[in-house]
Amino acid sequence: MATDIQKVSLSGRKRDVSNKDMSFMERLYLPAIAKGMGITLRHFFKPKVTIQYPAQKREFSPVFRGRHILMRDEKGAERCTACGLCALACPAEAITMTAAERVKGEENLYREEKYASVYEINMLRCIFCGLCEEACPKEAIFLTEDMVSSDYRRDGFIYGKDKLVMPLEDKAH
Repeated sequence: MATDIQKVSLSGRKRDVSNKDMSFMERLYLPAIAKGMGITLRHFFKPKVTIQYPAQKREFSPVFRGRHILMRDEKGAERCTACGLCALACPAEAITMTAAERVKGEENLYREEKYASVYEINMLRCIFCGLCEEACPKEAIFLTEDMVSSDYRRDGFIYGKDKLVMPLEDKAH
């Protein structure tokens, strides 16, 4: 009965393995070493694909999505009305915001009566899918062609309004 179990092959590809004796050349491993050196020499003379970064810049795809920016309107007021659709559309749940009511005297700062007093994007969680950009009815958030800068600490990747809102001198996008 034990021999019947050994003959069964679930995949149907069972093979008997033979332990044939290696020849003298196979025992020296010279053919394998020569084959490996041939591969090494072939790669040595191929053109390099490495980019020398500071001198050369890599070309990105035309649909590259980089750092987020919160836009301003033509008068310089923030477009975001804290509706929360971008946070709902974000599959990584990287966007958090707190809504506040505009007070008298802030009409030139905020477009609508409601605005985002706190708007944060966790860049470590963000997958740069662009769904927040598509979900925004006020066209307030865009993904630019800029790279997200590196940092040594995790809290440097929580982008608040200080890093996200477009500066007043850069109104034209």
